[in-house]
Amino acid sequence: MWWAVVIAGLGALVLTGALAMLLPTERARGRRPLANTARLTGLPEYRAVIRRRTRASAVLLALLTLLFGTTVLASARPVGTLWGTNDSAAREDIMLCVGQPVTDPATGQFLTYFARQATTYGTERIGLTSPNRRVVPLTRDHQFAAGRFGDYAQAARIQAQSDAAALSPAEAVGLRARTDSFSAPVGYNDYSPTVADVLALCLTGFPGFETASDTHRSLIYLGPGALRPPEDTTPSLFTDTQVTEMAQQADVQVNAIATPGRETDTLATLAEVTGGQFHRFDAAGLGSDLDAIRAAPAGQDGERAGSREDTPVVVLVAALALAALLGVSLMAVRR
Repeated sequence: MWWAVVIAGLGALVLTGALAMLLPTERARGRRPLANTARLTGLPEYRAVIRRRTRASAVLLALLTLLFGTTVLASARPVGTLWGTNDSAAREDIMLCVGQPVTDPATGQFLTYFARQATTYGTERIGLTSPNRRVVPLTRDHQFAAGRFGDYAQAARIQAQSDAAALSPAEAVGLRARTDSFSAPVGYNDYSPTVADVLALCLTGFPGFETASDTHRSLIYLGPGALRPPEDTTPSLFTDTQVTEMAQQADVQVNAIATPGRETDTLATLAEVTGGQFHRFDAAGLGSDLDAIRAAPAGQDGERAGSREDTPVVVLVAALALAALLGVSLMAVRR
């Protein structure tokens, strides 16, 4: 994280080595010259002692250099490891949550945006959930996801054509197939779906959603603020409070783009509580709204995601091991 420390350390190491080689050494004072030293230095015992001292000095110099390097590296606050570079990349799960018909123009525009964006993703997983089924489970097969999104986005265009003119039999069959595979109509006797139920279904699409994860989780909802009129009092599966607790427990950032027609206070509150963004649907500004959501994926954890945490454990363990070896080596040299 602090490359200046690494550069300064390397500079100090090079300077020290240069001074050691270039500066003359002062001859020891008080020593008297000896005659016939060639005979002494030629003895095998003498040469063996010199070799041992040379090897010991080389080992000490190597250990000191390595210890200096690990100290500088630890001071520079290393992030990740060489073998964990790919794993240390930021990971994110994105669940698209659509609470309205696939034939709606807003849905088509929404899915078209992500059909383009999905092909540019790297480590992200992306999925799609409709009001009553998991259309695309979370996947890193971005080509597959983009193809599915684009296919469903065509339903809105075909529907727009049918409003202007009659569809051909093939087009009508294609529209029906896309509509049924996205969200087939289901009739209930004592139940009416709510936005809370749809959001709960979307939340369960995150693996291990019962607990928080190191992977950042982002849910992007498109649909009305309510799926049924206020006078409808039939039971629902989940309440707004339960969905909020689920999102907080799973550490999911809920972003919402509300289409007009119903109240949106509850949806806006959920987005605020989970650190997400809330926007009202605007056909002209949908792209910029989604860009804003994707540009700040960390939400309430923005400072944590925008910063990098140093991982000095490996370097510090190596420094301690080198210090221990250096101590043992010094004891051997003194002997």
